[in-house]
Amino acid sequence: MTRRDGRVPDDRITVRHLLSHRSGLYDCTNDMFHDTVPGFEAVRTKVFGYQELIDLSTARPLDNAPGTAYSYSNTNFVVLGQIVEHLTGPPVATQYQRRVFASLRPRNTSYVHPRTTLPGSCARGCLRQDDTTLPLVDSTEQTVSWARSAGAVISNGKDLNRFFSALLSGRLLPAEQLEEMTTTVPVTADGKPAYGLGLRARELSCGTTVHGRTGTVQGYYTYAFTTSDGVRSMTSLANTSNNGTVNATLGATLDAAFCGSGTATARSTAPVRGRTEDIAPQVARD
Repeated sequence: MTRRDGRVPDDRITVRHLLSHRSGLYDCTNDMFHDTVPGFEAVRTKVFGYQELIDLSTARPLDNAPGTAYSYSNTNFVVLGQIVEHLTGPPVATQYQRRVFASLRPRNTSYVHPRTTLPGSCARGCLRQDDTTLPLVDSTEQTVSWARSAGAVISNGKDLNRFFSALLSGRLLPAEQLEEMTTTVPVTADGKPAYGLGLRARELSCGTTVHGRTGTVQGYYTYAFTTSDGVRSMTSLANTSNNGTVNATLGATLDAAFCGSGTATARSTAPVRGRTEDIAPQVARD
């Protein structure tokens, strides 16, 4: 079922399925990080090849037939990274530099893999253990190789705001491609969170819709969103993870920032079992 020629792991899966998380590919992080800290320590300094991660995914059945349902899986972006390198030749890091970084000139953004150290000053990652009576684990230094093209870019709030503003205002892509990215399908029954091609959309309490991304690696949560015209952007960061309350509170900052609805609280966005899209998205966390 796996391929080493740059093709997707199943002939029914398209690139659109991968970008929209409708491929059905099992997320191997569900097994890798079922036990949060032991799983992390086992791969903290490990360097994976794309195919190793894909093989871990395809050892399991598809979650659903391709194209039939939304199911977030880090494996989708891993496969996309392998496809990019197969079709273009240079590593993904080179493509980021040529196609994004060279244009926007970010000062604090880079593709960190497979380094374990971060340049300059940074927020220290604090990973919460599954047994919350145990101390936090400093997770700052890691290869992030379990994610590769699914999450091995480091940045800061200013650079993320600049990126999403440039993307949504049409500075990075032709209008037709941006329209494809921002044409979304609801992923929950209330229809407020939706997903396009690599982009999330959130309909907020004031009726404003924002586009962007959430992101998690061990010890860090990030929310980075902008208005549909790219004029107003916001990035929020928490230097912890494996904590549903903190994750939900970050989600609430969107209403506070874009609707002026006061202090962000976790009450209206409390984690829903089976909906969280943390690392290991199919493992229930508190």
